[in-house]
Amino acid sequence: MRAVGIILAGTKKGGLGILASHRNNAAMPVGGAYKVIDFNLTNMSESGIKSVAVISQYNTRSLSDHISSSKWWNFGRKNSGIFLLTPDMLNSDSFSFKGTADAIYQNIHFLTKSTDPYVVITPADQIIRVNYQDVIKYHMEKKADITLLYKDTNDVDLTNYGVMELDEDSRLINFEEKPLEPQTSNVSLGIYVFERKLLIELLEEIAKEGRNSIVDDIIIRYRKRLKIYGYRFDGYWKAIKDIKNLYQANMDFLNPKIKYEIFEEKSYVYTKAKDDPPVKYSRECSVKNSILNGGDIINGNVENSVLSRKVFVGEGAVIKNSVIMEGCTIGRDAVVENAILDKNVLISSGHKVIGSADDIKVIEKDYII
Repeated sequence: MRAVGIILAGTKKGGLGILASHRNNAAMPVGGAYKVIDFNLTNMSESGIKSVAVISQYNTRSLSDHISSSKWWNFGRKNSGIFLLTPDMLNSDSFSFKGTADAIYQNIHFLTKSTDPYVVITPADQIIRVNYQDVIKYHMEKKADITLLYKDTNDVDLTNYGVMELDEDSRLINFEEKPLEPQTSNVSLGIYVFERKLLIELLEEIAKEGRNSIVDDIIIRYRKRLKIYGYRFDGYWKAIKDIKNLYQANMDFLNPKIKYEIFEEKSYVYTKAKDDPPVKYSRECSVKNSILNGGDIINGNVENSVLSRKVFVGEGAVIKNSVIMEGCTIGRDAVVENAILDKNVLISSGHKVIGSADDIKVIEKDYII
């Protein structure tokens, strides 16, 4: 069934600290070769969605650079594409979005110009693999007005998420946003399926009343008037809300079971291609359970780590349980452990950067130690 996609990449999350100071959260590097938004774009593409709006307002340059050519996600065809949308300067009180619903409403022309019957809305800052055709089919079978994806889990702090209460038919009874005392463990993933015309009507209606939130002003407010259903998702899911989430997501990719589910079970994950030479290994180097990328030069020891492209590791250097982003240099006999190094960091010979499992050390872009 035909649908258009909307990826919400406008939120600025302080939990990512200095790593988000110069890039949009959706453009956060993960897994060595990818950006977080790649997983959302791949899901859309593999689900047959041809037209996707990426709505953003913070650090859009980094995001624009990455998605400037839609061909990498198979959107570069007639009547398809990726469209980066920002706040409306002419018709908005300020050059910003007041909430998730307002972000879509300020760009409502994307919906009004479409003829596709459904809309899939998803946040940009989470790692998940899902076929939206299955969700739309469920939505149609339930004759739902809105369908929300959820995961029954106790692996996250429920007070940081929306929590859903459903009846025996999976219809929404109650929705609590970041409750102090959660009544269930059904975590909303922030992914919604709407009928396009209904979404337009709802956005126009709440805009007249000065309301701006999908959760507060549509899901919670209309939960008794509309037929809202939950679609249970049981696969891998990680929301990149803070440093701990980002670090854990990278470490998860070293787990063969998770790696298979994310990258091989459904399809490859698409990303913008880079023309780099293959990894170069010296005879003395040692690499164990790690992800390396094009342009890396490995002369030292790498264990349980994720390295992006063009990383240099000197002789005798040790990298362990760490995430090393593009263009970093680890000097001779240097040690990096339990750390995240942003782009172009230089760790001079003999120096050490050591964090702990509970306190990941983060080094900002272009820093020299």
